[in-house]
Amino acid sequence: MTIPTQMSLHGYIATAPELSFTDKGHARFYCRVGIEQHRKEVDGSFTRLDLVYADLVMFERTAERAYSRFKPGDRIIASGYIHEYEQERPSQPSEIREQFVARRIGHDSAWTRYAVDRTPAKQPEAPHNEMTVVNEPTPAITL
Repeated sequence: MTIPTQMSLHGYIATAPELSFTDKGHARFYCRVGIEQHRKEVDGSFTRLDLVYADLVMFERTAERAYSRFKPGDRIIASGYIHEYEQERPSQPSEIREQFVARRIGHDSAWTRYAVDRTPAKQPEAPHNEMTVVNEPTPAITL
């Protein structure tokens, strides 16, 4: 059995996140992510390379939650996949572009201080089809 994995990306939110809605009313989150790169040298030191910027998108409820929780400068870790698409512009040749489609996203705990709220996101409902229990003492039976 193999361990299921997904592609991941770690970096920081470089532009103000945008929340838009498709023609069908589906939420779409968009931002640019800055990704730092380093090269390990023979002597064991690291050399910082140029920053790489990528488009990051999310959809539906994940997009709405992310929009309220992330700001420019936040260090993030996201898992998902790369989507390639063709962008056509008037009077210019079409261009193949790519964007990272995040299925999950969170703050990078190596860079971010935070408190964890472990209360359930949705409180469980009381059971409807169960017997009612009454805590009364059992009557004594005498012979």
